[in-house]
Amino acid sequence: MKNDYHILISGGGTGGHIFPALAIANALKQRLPQAKIRFVGADNRMEMERVPEAGYPIIGLPVAGFDRKRLWRNVGVLLKLWRSSRMAKKIVRDFKPDVAIGVGGYASGPTLAAAQQAHVPTLIQEQNSYAGVTNKLLAKDADRICVAYDNMERFFPADRIVMTGNPVRKALFDCKLTPAEAREALGFPADEPLVVVVGGSLGARSVNDATYAAMDAITATGANLLWQTGKIYYDEFAEKTQGKQKVKTMAFLPDMATVYRAATFVISRAGASTISELQLLGVPAILIPSANVAEDHQRKNAMALVDRDAAMMILDAEASQRLKEEATALLADPDRRERYAANVRKMALPGSDERIADEVIKLLNKEK
Repeated sequence: MKNDYHILISGGGTGGHIFPALAIANALKQRLPQAKIRFVGADNRMEMERVPEAGYPIIGLPVAGFDRKRLWRNVGVLLKLWRSSRMAKKIVRDFKPDVAIGVGGYASGPTLAAAQQAHVPTLIQEQNSYAGVTNKLLAKDADRICVAYDNMERFFPADRIVMTGNPVRKALFDCKLTPAEAREALGFPADEPLVVVVGGSLGARSVNDATYAAMDAITATGANLLWQTGKIYYDEFAEKTQGKQKVKTMAFLPDMATVYRAATFVISRAGASTISELQLLGVPAILIPSANVAEDHQRKNAMALVDRDAAMMILDAEASQRLKEEATALLADPDRRERYAANVRKMALPGSDERIADEVIKLLNKEK
């Protein structure tokens, strides 16, 4: 078997797509040290910063998502898609990949379509419990479709589906602290509960507004609040929480391993990566699915946990009214928190990055 393969990985847009893509790249690099791995992302999105930081080259496409509310804006989107498709064809022609991997996000569509047209073996990683339009279209010619939920044959050819789970950052398993030590490391009292709010890498207006409405009720129970606002909302909520002794706001949480270990429970969006992290680490959660995502996939991800009594869900539109009551009720109910933790852990699929790397290597070895 040759080992200087060319591997193309496309996707991104949010941390939820970038971190799994990097986990797959790292697993492949470990197995195939001579392989050349190149990323394709969307211009001006998070991956253009995070991927080079991790040591991989990336090319940006001028691609953007469709505006579902203001349809007239999509003329520009279609033009960008056309330009991106031309660029993707040139990337495939010049780089000559032996395999192309799509992890979701705007850049995945044109890149994998170009690879398939050039008869390059392709692997799709569908992170959600409800498949997106792009992946459903690409799946017709994909060689492997790696999934994280049961019953995905509703969307994809059953003979090409492989259950792998969603890869997460390996660093999440590095924390050796006890929960009390983790709380101290984050600057909170060791013996007091800690509620952690994670609004996603880009932040979320409705989660922030709901947290602000619930903040005083949460801290009145004696709990502390670690609140990741996202970059664009940080200044606003840092100012609003000034002088609140039991509240710490941050734009981004760099050490999620310590944060998860310290958390009594998490309040979070229901993106696929976050769900996988909660499962693998056994963290109880209140999920507030984003209403602004394709196919309402976050609500479907959350329901997969709710149906197994592994988390609770509050709809985005109800968050400002309900979060205060639900968060304080969960703080007062350790039995329910333990039940959520045990049940969500049962859903975990560890070693997903290695499983996906196995499938990539099979394609490189021409095993269909």
